[in-house]
Amino acid sequence: MLNLVSTFEHSATEFPDKKAIVFQDKSFTFAQTAAMVNKVANALKAKGIQKGDKVALSCLNLPYFPMVYYGILKVGAVVVPLNVLLKGREIAYHLEDSEAKAYFCFQGVPDLPMAEEGFSGFNQVDGCEYFCVITADPAAPSPIEGVQTLGQLIAEAGITCDTELTSPEDTAVILYTSGTTGFPKGAELSHSSMTMNAIGSRHLFQLTPDDVHALVLPLFHSFGQTCQMNAGFSAGNTLVLIPKFTPDAVLAAIQNEGASIFAGVPTMYWAMLNYEDKEGVFDIDKIAGTLRIGVSGASSLPVEIIKGIEEKYKIPILEGYGLSETCPVATFSHLYKERKPGSIGTPIWGVEVDIFDKENKALLPGEVGEVVIRGHNVMKGYYNKPEATAEAFDGTTWFHTGDLGKKDEDGYFYIVDRVKDMIIRGGYNVYPREVEEVLLTHPDISLASVLGVPHGSHGEEIAAYIVPKEGADITEDRIIQWSKEQMAAYKYPRIVHLRETLPMTATGKILKKDLRAEIEGKQVK
Repeated sequence: MLNLVSTFEHSATEFPDKKAIVFQDKSFTFAQTAAMVNKVANALKAKGIQKGDKVALSCLNLPYFPMVYYGILKVGAVVVPLNVLLKGREIAYHLEDSEAKAYFCFQGVPDLPMAEEGFSGFNQVDGCEYFCVITADPAAPSPIEGVQTLGQLIAEAGITCDTELTSPEDTAVILYTSGTTGFPKGAELSHSSMTMNAIGSRHLFQLTPDDVHALVLPLFHSFGQTCQMNAGFSAGNTLVLIPKFTPDAVLAAIQNEGASIFAGVPTMYWAMLNYEDKEGVFDIDKIAGTLRIGVSGASSLPVEIIKGIEEKYKIPILEGYGLSETCPVATFSHLYKERKPGSIGTPIWGVEVDIFDKENKALLPGEVGEVVIRGHNVMKGYYNKPEATAEAFDGTTWFHTGDLGKKDEDGYFYIVDRVKDMIIRGGYNVYPREVEEVLLTHPDISLASVLGVPHGSHGEEIAAYIVPKEGADITEDRIIQWSKEQMAAYKYPRIVHLRETLPMTATGKILKKDLRAEIEGKQVK
């Protein structure tokens, strides 16, 4: 038996009275959290959820996320975490594609009506049988008439529950990831892969039971889920959950709760470096003495930011690389080895990384090619997409990342560029074709091409080049507003250019390289 829930349950046995979760003015011990996990598991069983069933979860960084996440795993079901910013039509796609039988969705906040969007998506999918809304107050009535709340669901459930036996290769989590061919694909991650990556992360960061995490990375994403939640719980750590990033919230978690570990994406470190405590709330010397390491991923952290953070907060910054398909960690810089600025480090234990040419032959140090990975961390495949899975491995045992990189003589790896057109905006992956397809549903848009443009704090911003239909009365601002209503906040284009034509090849393919050439060297602030 190997169930990913063991990363939490072992510590619940070892440290029952220790704080597992801190959220605002509330805290939950490992024993209290375990009781909630068991209540969720028992309630799922009562609803007929069985081993192998898919259960979707949309939730901010709240105590409910790990409670429901581990409850799903406990019955042997598969967790399908969804981005909290998705709109109804996008949620429906994920529920349909994953064949989810049940869906837990947080009620949301005034500017993010999650339950409204979630219920809309749920109602578009016949195969999803049960919808449960998670209310901020467990005792509160349902905000949607006729829909059961999590509090109501678990009210009569027992606080003890046996863990379902699962094999190492059974699927534990389906994480949706981007690609070059339109819509997201669900990477099937096994109990073994996810557990090994969590334990590997624990050793990478040299976690001890004394560590406390300032956890602001979204738990629906593999970075926060594996490197902090699963890794942290496996070490008996306390997680200070932060639903929305602000420098104030992170600094408060460090100063008030003694957080020793912070993980973030480059835009967060940029904000932490440039933050000015004008009211004198924080003791930076105390914070520097409490914080032990900073962890960065999602995209390359500029060297000047690394230097600034290390000087300001007196901590080493560890950079790594991975993808949802690799649970996510594949390479990382190590505390016991030289850290090379600009490098994503060396492969983690049990994982091989190499650089291949187009004929799948290994390249020499310094030569640029595609980054390929194999090891215990690699996905089983894309759920119900054998052709996409075959393409990702390209007839080899290596997962092909689509990223261009190189290695040096010491075995350190570097990301050079992306083969794919994928945009990374503020740490979120956005693939242009999906945005383009939504734009083309607008009655006044004839043609659309989407690409990323350099941005000062977000890394990239989303730009759309649009050809209106003849006689259409549309403006750039109105397209942006319409897009905002149709797509998740990290996806919709903030920059729109109206054109009479777009550059094309003889076969009608839009020449994005010509559009990029227009903006090359420019940076949006």
